[in-house]
Amino acid sequence: MRVVKKVNNNVAVCIDNNGKELIAFGRGIGFPKTPYVLNDLSKIDMTFYKLDQHFELLLTEIPEDLMLLSVEIVQNAQKELGGRLNPTLVFSLADHIQFAIRRLRDFKEMKILFSQEVAQLYPLETKLAREALAIINTSLNIDLPSSEITTIAMHFINSRADFSIDPETQNIEEMIEIMTQMIEKDLAIRIERDEFNYQRFQAHLRYYLKRVRENERFVDGNKIILDSLKNNQPYIYRIAKAILTFIDQTFGLEQSDDELLYLMIHINRLYEKAAKPH
Repeated sequence: MRVVKKVNNNVAVCIDNNGKELIAFGRGIGFPKTPYVLNDLSKIDMTFYKLDQHFELLLTEIPEDLMLLSVEIVQNAQKELGGRLNPTLVFSLADHIQFAIRRLRDFKEMKILFSQEVAQLYPLETKLAREALAIINTSLNIDLPSSEITTIAMHFINSRADFSIDPETQNIEEMIEIMTQMIEKDLAIRIERDEFNYQRFQAHLRYYLKRVRENERFVDGNKIILDSLKNNQPYIYRIAKAILTFIDQTFGLEQSDDELLYLMIHINRLYEKAAKPH
């Protein structure tokens, strides 16, 4: 394999023996001066052909140590789950880890609950997520809360390559599209449906709607933070409240302000990305 361009010290653009371009992950493969021939293919941890440009962008936005950590976690999970994970989970998981670290720093008082429901329904994914959290905390010398086990487990669940669309899932996807159009109209933005940021938002909404259907609370006791965000970002509060009302009317359930807080955080993240000049 020929390494033709360095992305960072651990990621490089390569040409395989058939002349096809790929992105390769491997500790230190981008360090030597390029181009060069890599004879020891055991140094390659993971490869991606025709990588989406949004994933390529994440390679420049996410620190190298987080990307390598995500590769390690996904590889471990692939072994346990018989290879039934979408390899692009590496990017969404690394992105989530970075977001979780930022959330821990900026919202120290935010309480997110571990889901016993997810643990009972998906014991293997929960076990792998618990191991992943231990790796993250040890490797980065941080203390992400145990609630991250639930979130990481959901990343594994949603990434299953053998995922099929059933009627309930189709209904949720249609709801997500309606809510997306509500956000676009209210905030006067255009959300590109194929962007990674939108895929991330979709993943959150899928999990959120699943919890709503099961009447499960995820966030609790954050009124002070909610009031602060409401005062500083009234336009985000307005559309988040409208979406929550839509969900309440659809399912006949009344959600708390604590749920509203978490929805606001994700909508604001989507808004900031979409509003950036290109």
